[in-house]
Amino acid sequence: MSTINLNEFKTQLEGMKSSLEANITRLREELELVATDEGINDMEDLASLESESMHHNALLAQQQHELSEVLHALSKIDSGTYGICEESGDSIPVERLRVEPHTRYCIRDAEKLGR
Repeated sequence: MSTINLNEFKTQLEGMKSSLEANITRLREELELVATDEGINDMEDLASLESESMHHNALLAQQQHELSEVLHALSKIDSGTYGICEESGDSIPVERLRVEPHTRYCIRDAEKLGR
């Protein structure tokens, strides 16, 4: 993979990283607000808050996982292994990287692994 492509993907991944970090911060702040709502006597309000909290926790976990994958991809750029399938060692097509720049696998291995 050429330097120009690596710069393209590094820029894209860094943008994703910033966006994910901002989302994670916002979700954590919203969870703190939900956790501090005391004195709720209405069962419907309590159920609504619990549902909102569960939703935020699920989103937070998903965003944290995606951030972990983005950081892994950035480390692969630094180590010179970006764009190489972690299962087979084959090159990952540029088209796939453009769709999912933090992917670890070529399509064949991603399907085989159920990812």
